[in-house]
Amino acid sequence: MRLFAAVLPPAEVRKELDPVRDRLRAMPGAEGMRWTGREGWHFTLAFLGEVEDALLPELTARLERAGRRTGTFALRLRGGGHFGGRALWAGAAGDIATLRRLAERADAAARRSGLPMEEHRHYRPHLTLAHSRTDLDLRPYASAMDGFEGTPWEVADMALVRSRLPVSGVRGEQPRYETLVRFPLGPARQEPPNGRTQGRTQGRTQGKPDGDPGADHDPGAGRGAPGR
Repeated sequence: MRLFAAVLPPAEVRKELDPVRDRLRAMPGAEGMRWTGREGWHFTLAFLGEVEDALLPELTARLERAGRRTGTFALRLRGGGHFGGRALWAGAAGDIATLRRLAERADAAARRSGLPMEEHRHYRPHLTLAHSRTDLDLRPYASAMDGFEGTPWEVADMALVRSRLPVSGVRGEQPRYETLVRFPLGPARQEPPNGRTQGRTQGRTQGKPDGDPGADHDPGAGRGAPGR
């Protein structure tokens, strides 16, 4: 199955982008672009590609560990940009350093699970709004998002998402996304002597026990984060 790890903005945050997208779609040339749907908006942390079922238990265990090692953090949608003439996106602001650290830890978790990952690149958080099949001048679209500032939210988990690509050939058909697991950020739950729960609840719904060998090393410490 085709998977990626991501931060999923809550519905009320994604809704704030609707009027921005509507203005962009009214601009000249926008009819030739393929616009993404609100339900699929996300910030990719690590694209994992095709993952065999046999690797899922170790992958989920390592992603859970990566999430637990990263505290919650504040994020908001802000402005926009483009990758060449093919992809238009909304940007992010807030605790970008922690977002990059989470992306690096997700990447490291996938590598240690045996997945062939792309080479490390500088991580640039982006939420894709539209694609173009041909090279377009997307600078006016990106400039039109200058000044856009969304409401901050607290990122409390990381999601493992399945992507199903369009197969019908119908123009405008969107990929379908299914969230398989959410991994809470922050320390694992601890049971004190009095039996009352402290800390955050563990997020693994499947996978290996916490004694997963080789998962204790912190890949986010002491070096830059990769890109996606």
